[in-house]
Amino acid sequence: MAAAPLPLLGTFHELSVACDDVRASVEFYEHLGFSQALTSDAFTHPYGVVTDGRLCIGLHQRSAPSPALTFVRPELARSLTAFEDAGITLTLCRTGEEVFNEISFEDPGAQAVAVLEARTYSPLERGCASACGDFAEVSLPEADFAAARSFWEALGFVAAEQSQTPYVHLALTSDYLDLAFHPPQAEGAPLLVFRDTDPAQRLARLRERGLKTAAAPKFGAGAALLRAPEGTALLLLPPEE
Repeated sequence: MAAAPLPLLGTFHELSVACDDVRASVEFYEHLGFSQALTSDAFTHPYGVVTDGRLCIGLHQRSAPSPALTFVRPELARSLTAFEDAGITLTLCRTGEEVFNEISFEDPGAQAVAVLEARTYSPLERGCASACGDFAEVSLPEADFAAARSFWEALGFVAAEQSQTPYVHLALTSDYLDLAFHPPQAEGAPLLVFRDTDPAQRLARLRERGLKTAAAPKFGAGAALLRAPEGTALLLLPPEE
């Protein structure tokens, strides 16, 4: 039986984040319970990857649009026509035999998206527990849910019905990554969303590690925000009802 065709984006690889100090950010996530993955020499700048087994965060000591949703599609150079046919305008196109092939573009809400020709780290054999709880999705600030939904559905994501509780949001699923949209007035930056069946115990775990959270009432009762050294926002939510 033939394998299912690869989505245009390929498979999700990492959330790529620009940071000034890779070591400081790596240590922060390790303190949360993330583990480091072994990186390749694809990049010349300082680069580290941390993962909880479900989410991989690439920490890049470079100047670039951040954060970026980064995917991997083999033989990327041969797929450029497919991206053009999908109506995608590239903001970066670096392909050739002597370079590490990569492209990038933006969604309707100016969220950066990158596609690489190959993986840049080795996957861990097993997951690890995070003090944040279970990773659920990346939530993006978006003023026009309809435009964003149309864009991402064309890339293989499937949208659910818009929800009003515990805050206004639209969830999308895929085989490799779940996304959501939230109003920019709630939070103007992308959010890494984590859920835990015992929010009180989660906050206690974080306090024991000397980590401070801030209440996030715009996202419902019991919601809290935790910020990494490079500025990444982690939204801590109770389980879905």
